[in-house]
Amino acid sequence: MPSPVPFRSGPPEVALVQAFARPLDNAVATARTCYSSKGIITPAEVGGDALTEDKRQIRRERRDALARDLYAAGHHTTFQHAHFQFTLDKVSRQFVWTFLHSHPFYNSEQVSQRYVEVKPNTTIIPDLGGGAAQEVYEKAVARGHQDYFELREMLTPVAEAEYYKRFPARAHQPERWAVEIQKKSQEVARYALPIGTFCYLYHTVSALTLLRYHRLADELDAPAEQRQVVQAMVDAVLAHDPQFGVLLEDPIPLEETLEYQFFQLNPGLQGETLGAEARKEFDASLDGWVSKLVSWKTENETLLASAVREVLGIPSSALPDAEAIALVMDPATNTYLSGSLNVTTMSKLSRTMMHPSYTFRKKLSHTADSQDQRHRATPGSRPCLQAYLGSEPDYIVPALVLVDERVERRYRESMERAWEAIRELRRLGVSDEMAAYLLPNAVSIRFTESADLLALRHKLAMRLCLNAQEEIWYAARDEAEQVKLVNPRIGAFFLPPCGPRMRAGVKPFCPEGKRYCGVPAWKIPLREITRTV
Repeated sequence: MPSPVPFRSGPPEVALVQAFARPLDNAVATARTCYSSKGIITPAEVGGDALTEDKRQIRRERRDALARDLYAAGHHTTFQHAHFQFTLDKVSRQFVWTFLHSHPFYNSEQVSQRYVEVKPNTTIIPDLGGGAAQEVYEKAVARGHQDYFELREMLTPVAEAEYYKRFPARAHQPERWAVEIQKKSQEVARYALPIGTFCYLYHTVSALTLLRYHRLADELDAPAEQRQVVQAMVDAVLAHDPQFGVLLEDPIPLEETLEYQFFQLNPGLQGETLGAEARKEFDASLDGWVSKLVSWKTENETLLASAVREVLGIPSSALPDAEAIALVMDPATNTYLSGSLNVTTMSKLSRTMMHPSYTFRKKLSHTADSQDQRHRATPGSRPCLQAYLGSEPDYIVPALVLVDERVERRYRESMERAWEAIRELRRLGVSDEMAAYLLPNAVSIRFTESADLLALRHKLAMRLCLNAQEEIWYAARDEAEQVKLVNPRIGAFFLPPCGPRMRAGVKPFCPEGKRYCGVPAWKIPLREITRTV
């Protein structure tokens, strides 16, 4: 395996802040309890705490042997009980997107670029050996941050005008709303920042997920940074409980990962021409949608209605399909849908929504997809670097930028300069892995995403809110409108979060309080709503 590229910006800062006291003892205790005739087995018993030193050593050897047997046999639920909470700092947005948040088994709370100003000198800087390549990279980073601040300043009057179109009464107190308007402009200006910009976050995973991290950290797209962060996480856990090391497998080398091997075995399938062709083919397939419905079960509505009747134990003659669907999807009858706590996975009737399913092909910016992928119950297959790192600019333009020609011109100049620097770094022999950190947040990400109805309904209820990020809102609107076309009895109940509350008679209809978007979306058809902020 190639040695990790050192970063001049310094190593990631990783701290274990919360953990199960004895993760390995706990895993074995849960396993032994399954076959225990004397009741619960405790971690203290597994560790032989009350025994003499000699007997304790024998007990722990048996513990380690059982742990290895469980691991090898795939009985991994025992390793999901113990959890570790880390704080991570000086890690790139690219790493978080391509690795930490690219799977469903985690919980994260990270600093928001929408609401928190990004400071200068907060981007990952690889050690490129000095010379021309180092200069090109570091100048491009500085330019990206300069573009961010300048675009934020240019966008502020544009955002102000659009904001007061939505809230005309607020124009009489501009000082009161200045900070909120600034955040609107900042939200769009962040598209110019490199994806190598740092973030900080809390990140919690089970022992099983950490084992998986360790095994597959050396994969595309950011293996050098991934290995550094994961090794720091593992080291912190081993310092907490050295016994955890009995479960660690050796990492799979980058050269043996599936994606890497494909490109090595098929060098003729790499290159600018094929990449550009693939992107053009994908874009044409969208037919103008941000998110295009490409597949669904043809019997979605029948499946849902039948499942409802099965739960209740009644025949179709007693409950027609339309009434069965409305029973679980209309907030007027299923009041769980209007609550703040999503309890639908706990409800026997609500779980019937797990049977219908939908698949979408969608195109978002890197920064928007970083939010979209947090809906872990609607998983997507995100692309490898080959699919989104081309030589020519390939990016999303937010709606607010298009309002003002001067801002749009400045924005496109920023994009052109970012790709110019990437082309120069590649000419100088810098790896794509390192050059990719200069891609702007605006870079286009193309992928396919699938969801069952239960997960999709919840996601749309959150993202059809006009406070949601603009790109994701448009994607959610596309998805809701297309489901209505193919499954009208289901799609009729895809509503923004104020909609279920209105149908359930819960007031105020908007759950956002002082963050009310200013539009009574509960009574306006989705297709009639457009937005710039």
